[in-house]
Amino acid sequence: MKPVTVSIGVPRTPEQVYDFLDVLAHHERFTDHYLSDWGCGGPARGVGSRVTVTASLGGTKTDVDIEVVEADAPRRIVERNVSAGGRRLARGIYVLEPLRGGGTRVSFTYAWVRAPLSDRLLAPVVRATMRRANRTAMRRLAAELTRRGSADGS
Repeated sequence: MKPVTVSIGVPRTPEQVYDFLDVLAHHERFTDHYLSDWGCGGPARGVGSRVTVTASLGGTKTDVDIEVVEADAPRRIVERNVSAGGRRLARGIYVLEPLRGGGTRVSFTYAWVRAPLSDRLLAPVVRATMRRANRTAMRRLAAELTRRGSADGS
């Protein structure tokens, strides 16, 4: 299946955005519209940090194990996602790029490595559903980072 990428500009430096995203537990703040029942494990940040969540999309629920498998501060974070009883394997990739004039472009790509037959048969619908959920997550991330900036006075 083709990957899905969404992007947004945020009013923070790449270092500030990376510092926030590096703590996997922070992701609940901007993804709780479709991910619930968060359970954290491993280190609080960086490679090896992991969460177990329940994803509710397209009228279905599935447990998902997410683990950070690569981290290149302040540019990139790669997560490994396993769900559907191991039949779905994907990568979530955050790429942070400085914007001219300040701020950061945050891009998130969800890339299927292995997908169940049902996902493949309904690929256009599955991809559209993921794109919609992740666009909402990016808008919520931008709002969270703007709020954090206002709260800490910078």
